[in-house]
Amino acid sequence: MYLVVQGQLDMEGALTARDRVGIQDFVLLDETTETAFLSNLKKRFSEDLIYTYIGTLLVSVNPYKELDIYNKKQMDLYMGVNFFELPPHIYALADNAYHTMLTEFNNHFILISGESGAGKTEASKKILQYYAVSCPSTTLLDTVRDKMLMSNPVLEAFGNAKTLKNDNSSRFGKYMDIQFDSQGDAVGGHILNYLLEKSRVVHQNHGERNFHIFYQLVQGGEEDLLHQLGLERDCQHYNYLTQGECAIVSSINDKNDWKTVKNALNVINIDETDINHLFEIIASVLHLGNFHFESNSKGQAILNSNADLNYFSPQLLGVNAETLRKGLTFRWIEVKKDEVLSPFTTDHAIYARDALAKAVYGRTFTWLVNKINESMENTVSGRLKTVIGLLDIYGFEVFNLNSFEQFCINYCNEKLQQLFIQLTLKSEQEEYEAENIEWEPVQFFNNKIICDLVEERHRGIISILDEECLRPGDATDLTFLERLEEKMGSHPHFVTHRLADKMTRKTLERGDFRLLHYAGEVTYCVVGFLDKNNDLLYRNIKDVSLHVATQFKSSLLKLTEILMAKEAWYVRCLKSNESKQPGKFDEALIRHQVKYLGLMEHLRVRRAGFAYRRRYDVFLQRYKPLCPATWPHWRGEPADGVEVLVQHLGYLPHEYKMGRTKIFIRHARTLFATEDAFERCKHELATRLQAKYKGYKAKGEFKKQKEAATKIETCWRGVQARKEREKRAWAVKVIKKFIKGYMTRGEAKSTDNSEYLAFVRQSYLNRLKDKLPKTVLDKTTWLTPPAVMTETSELLRKIHSRLLVRRYVRGITPQKKAQLQLKVITSNIFKGKKDSYPQSIAQPFEKTRISGYIYINVKVLQMIRNEQIKYSVPVIKYDRNGFKPRPRQLILTQTAAYVVEEAKIKQRVLYTSLKGQGKTMTKQFPFFLFYFALLLFQGDLVMQCDHLFEFLTKLICNQGIEIQAGKESAVDFTTGQEPMVYKGKNGHLMVVSGPVMMIILRSLM
Repeated sequence: MYLVVQGQLDMEGALTARDRVGIQDFVLLDETTETAFLSNLKKRFSEDLIYTYIGTLLVSVNPYKELDIYNKKQMDLYMGVNFFELPPHIYALADNAYHTMLTEFNNHFILISGESGAGKTEASKKILQYYAVSCPSTTLLDTVRDKMLMSNPVLEAFGNAKTLKNDNSSRFGKYMDIQFDSQGDAVGGHILNYLLEKSRVVHQNHGERNFHIFYQLVQGGEEDLLHQLGLERDCQHYNYLTQGECAIVSSINDKNDWKTVKNALNVINIDETDINHLFEIIASVLHLGNFHFESNSKGQAILNSNADLNYFSPQLLGVNAETLRKGLTFRWIEVKKDEVLSPFTTDHAIYARDALAKAVYGRTFTWLVNKINESMENTVSGRLKTVIGLLDIYGFEVFNLNSFEQFCINYCNEKLQQLFIQLTLKSEQEEYEAENIEWEPVQFFNNKIICDLVEERHRGIISILDEECLRPGDATDLTFLERLEEKMGSHPHFVTHRLADKMTRKTLERGDFRLLHYAGEVTYCVVGFLDKNNDLLYRNIKDVSLHVATQFKSSLLKLTEILMAKEAWYVRCLKSNESKQPGKFDEALIRHQVKYLGLMEHLRVRRAGFAYRRRYDVFLQRYKPLCPATWPHWRGEPADGVEVLVQHLGYLPHEYKMGRTKIFIRHARTLFATEDAFERCKHELATRLQAKYKGYKAKGEFKKQKEAATKIETCWRGVQARKEREKRAWAVKVIKKFIKGYMTRGEAKSTDNSEYLAFVRQSYLNRLKDKLPKTVLDKTTWLTPPAVMTETSELLRKIHSRLLVRRYVRGITPQKKAQLQLKVITSNIFKGKKDSYPQSIAQPFEKTRISGYIYINVKVLQMIRNEQIKYSVPVIKYDRNGFKPRPRQLILTQTAAYVVEEAKIKQRVLYTSLKGQGKTMTKQFPFFLFYFALLLFQGDLVMQCDHLFEFLTKLICNQGIEIQAGKESAVDFTTGQEPMVYKGKNGHLMVVSGPVMMIILRSLM
């Protein structure tokens, strides 16, 4: 309970803290006097705070300047917020009406009232714009909202005009229903229009203009369109646009407005053909105004020759030119069964012209409203709908000269004031009395007496006006005035020049009558009342007479019925001054508006009464979660449950009263504190409910999943068992087949061993793939194949060996190739014949061994310059006697071999002497070598050469001797007195030499 009270205190403190300048809600004023009311209004207006509450009624003061309080950020700020939670704003009222409609699912309307120029039309626009942004969005809904928004510039162009008090004054009444579905989506709309001021088409007072569309067409229309319509871009050329002498107004941009209207017509889905016809009719009205009449010798009206009927009639109106001419200059009169034409005078012809212009424009406006309604019509069927109505209607008007239009407008405001009284004052008292709630009655002026004065059947002003219009004989405006004086001469709210006292008579003309409205006295001039009420077109143009006032009265009664069936929200618009100056606060003017708008009476009702009331069952159903004793179910009477609930919430005795069927809460802030507590409670309840529901759902889901898992496991295990059984049966078959194949592997291929042999082949190939020899010389790595793969293995080995050889050969350079060729020659000569040969294989051959610091003497080079040196190698010769070492150089040229000692050539052996040994030498290589040594060293056979195999290979290559395989031969060594060589009887080579010579020869051989 402490928390609830503390929450109320916080809410109340917040309300006070938000009153930065003045008081945001007039209900919270210390004094409910007019002076305090105006002082608070002025204080807030001086700080550009133009909105103030009286309970849920919004008071708006026109600042006559742009304020940055209507942007998207402001709209987001007010969405879904309690009424008093933020400073007063028209968005707050629009949002609360919208959310109350969704919560209670009932219909609402917003009544926007005030004088002309107080900002009613702008307030209506702001509400529409707010709903366009705040409601849910889809492509279809965006289209509907676009059409609603775009209907405003179209209706303003055709139904608004500049007056002395307002540059954009609505000259017709508009009621728009915005249709919502149960989700809060705007799905359609419908417009009702009331009493278009058609007389403005043909006449404007000084300082006023005709309807905006005429100036927009002339100033902003495209050149081709103007040419097609026969118009010129100059308003001064048209009689209907110049009577007020203010065709051009600095605050109005007709060219830009024309573009806006054209775009809006397209958004509303009016097709191009209809748009062209629409502008043709508007142009025809302008042309009609330029028709001038002259009198002939008999006083009859004739059309001025300048009137181009042949172009105007068929091109724009689509009627025969002669028919139109007769209609404007003659009147049809029935004489018994015949019809004759009666010529008009000039005045009658002008009247007929103006009547036709007004009728054409009036019907065009009605057609346009119907087209807009068709475009906005709800196309979603079968969905429950609620509506929010917007009533933007002309305000109370008092001019220096007030005519029939002001009479109808002010009558409309009387009816709306009566509705306001019924809904907010009289109904308040009646409901309190019915509920047995004690409170101090508020005295208010009941304007029913004035409404009856105007609309009472057979006795009201409208009924007398209709009778006078229908009365045979010469009925005039003055005879109508006389009838009024006869019927209601004693009425306290009606006075004329004849009925008035001397002092009042000085302020009244003989053709005037005065009504004491709820807003004050208004004097009306009766001139034109009958004609405007008849809205008469002569018979050959229109065959039926319409009584405008009666139609308007019926429309207002229907509108009242519509509004009485809805929940009301009010916006009261005030003019801050007559001169439209920003920041100027005219206290006298505002005091007058506060009086006739009934704001003080409304304030006193709110202060004396209760701001909120609801039936016990509805209140308990909504707020029962706030009290443990009432949640979740209250078993007793709803009234007892509400009493327990408010006691738990900590309501003080003066804050509420218990009625017979309802609870009454005095202050809105008390309710909003309760609502805030309910919002917090809803979140807590929602959390608990969600937790419970989620637990319940989770348990149910867990059980389902567990059952499903058990079933899946059972099925899966069965599937796995069957698979395992099948797998084992297959394995048994495979193993049996394998064993049988193994046992018959040595036999010819058959069905028993074919798969086993295929397995053996595949297994061998897989193993062989990973263990192939990496080099050509690797002869041991190749796997031993099974018997079935012996032949295949040998083929694969050869193929692989060739592959390795090919790779090796492709990687050999030309230099290495030459080396290998020499090595092949050496191998052919010495392989298997010399024990030291294998150690020499790894040593590469060089082109020459004499280079660097060892060189051939220049003199030697000079001596053998004609021969190309093929090879050279340093050697050491040992003398026969004493074996003294002697360094020598062996040089092989292309023709001979040289032994060089420093700069001397010690020996030269021609290759031809070697080749002369013939075939024997080539086949018996050892003898050849021995012979070559004897020639070269002449008996000094002790010689040391580190590159013997290389030297001999170069020698053989230079001679060009082809070494071929011959018969196996042998060399036998013996010692003797004289060295000698001869062929022994056994065919071997016999070498006889000393001991040293024997050692050298053996090393050489």
